[in-house]
Amino acid sequence: MTVVGLLFVAWCVTVGLPTDPILASIWLWVLTIGWNNGRHWTHHLRFLRDWLPVLVFLVLYSYSRGWAYTSTTVPHVYEMLTIDHAIFGVTPTVWLQQHLYDPNHIHPWDVGVSFVYFSHFLTVYIVAAVLWLRNRAAWGAFMRRWMLLTFAGVSTYILWPAAPPWWAAKYGLIEPVARLSSRGFNAIGLHGAGNMLNHAQLGANPVAAMPSLHFAFSLCVAGFFMTRLRKRWIPLLALYPLAMAFTLSYCGEHHVTDMIVGALYVLASFVLVSVGERLWRRRRARRAAGTAASDESRAGTSVDPADGARVEGARVEGVRVDGVRVDGAAVDPDRDAEPVGAGRGEAIDVGPVGRGGADLGSVDGREREATAQRTGGTEPDAGGSTVTAEPEAAGAPVSGPPAARG
Repeated sequence: MTVVGLLFVAWCVTVGLPTDPILASIWLWVLTIGWNNGRHWTHHLRFLRDWLPVLVFLVLYSYSRGWAYTSTTVPHVYEMLTIDHAIFGVTPTVWLQQHLYDPNHIHPWDVGVSFVYFSHFLTVYIVAAVLWLRNRAAWGAFMRRWMLLTFAGVSTYILWPAAPPWWAAKYGLIEPVARLSSRGFNAIGLHGAGNMLNHAQLGANPVAAMPSLHFAFSLCVAGFFMTRLRKRWIPLLALYPLAMAFTLSYCGEHHVTDMIVGALYVLASFVLVSVGERLWRRRRARRAAGTAASDESRAGTSVDPADGARVEGARVEGVRVDGVRVDGAAVDPDRDAEPVGAGRGEAIDVGPVGRGGADLGSVDGREREATAQRTGGTEPDAGGSTVTAEPEAAGAPVSGPPAARG
């Protein structure tokens, strides 16, 4: 993991931040290989199998820019400006930059917001990779919510394109504001990272303001773990979406209204996926119950032995013949001589049974013979007569325990 971390830092410094979805997925794959470097190579190929649908989805997401924004697109912007002003009395981006932004000096928070903004391109994927490594069921639950959220956001961009605050300032709709999301990287010497982020922003969808997926993704991560971690971690989890909200507003990337709608999209995605998962579990439970009932019905089917039918797969319990149970288990003839559920003198004829095809015939006669051999000669039958057993020759093998002395 140290080697992977050093390689990633070297990549970010020399090449830039991996904001491309394919490149980000490759780095995630390298991360999982570094973490499980002792596993067989087939284990590492499972990552490609599981993540292929996600990668295809991300590629389609990158193409959504061309679907949402063309030369004739007129984005919505007045609606968000009006709502923001109605809530705060001012335009939040303009107010924050007037009080915190200095074009001639870079403050510590300028560096912080650059890292928070960039985390949007990695946090979801790193969380998903860790979940994939540790709990694949949790990974599936997280990815279902995230993919539905992303699909809803992209669909909104296409159907209702909206412009961010920096676009509104560019065309004179609000006071001048600067786009500050990459400014902090230049202050600490990460010029490659800043240039890569600027390049990514140039290729991004300029009408993808409503809803704010930057804020929605951070809230998705925090919300997913709030129900899975202890309560003491909830305040720490809440700091991430709050920091993202400040960053997006201060840097001119999103209106507050965009973030409010993004939060509603997260809530709707979680509710819909939860309902779908609950319905799916019920459906699987009903199918399992139906299968179990069908198996029990087949196992408990009554077969008339008089017809000579073969009992395939059915278990005939409690009948013992010549020291052999019907189901194949050995039986001690001295201890279990009497058939379970059959009185003396009662004939039990079940015909050929099981795959072995053993003929059970009449049980009572053989049972009396075995009893007669143990008792040394006679046993009364049901009619009062006796059955005399022939004495065995000296030294002949005898089935069962020796007769009691005295």
